[in-house]
Amino acid sequence: MNWFKRDIGKAGENAACEYLKRQGFRILARNYTCPFGEIDIICHHDACIVFVEVKTLSDDTNAAPEDNITFAKQRQVQRVARAWLAEQREPECAYRFDAVAVVLQPKGKPEVRHIIEAFLPSR
Repeated sequence: MNWFKRDIGKAGENAACEYLKRQGFRILARNYTCPFGEIDIICHHDACIVFVEVKTLSDDTNAAPEDNITFAKQRQVQRVARAWLAEQREPECAYRFDAVAVVLQPKGKPEVRHIIEAFLPSR
């Protein structure tokens, strides 16, 4: 991944964390990594663990960032979430998968959209 994409991704994750905190979410982990992959943000909200996939685009495109969350990415995030839950010894807690789409603006604040239950866990 080149430095430009990495910087865009980092800016998007920072904007997502700021947004989530303002909404009352407590950030538990950022960029949690295990052998199955990575989850951008893990947080707690209303007695629920929330696994958040952040997708960020610069303003020079008409695409929606959340459209880039493929079925394969959903499966990967679910595997990582299961690993995190097992590591935390919280297999019985409620959890869900959200997405935060961030569109960076050339000037001004990023546009942030929070999609609650962006996808459901598969069995």
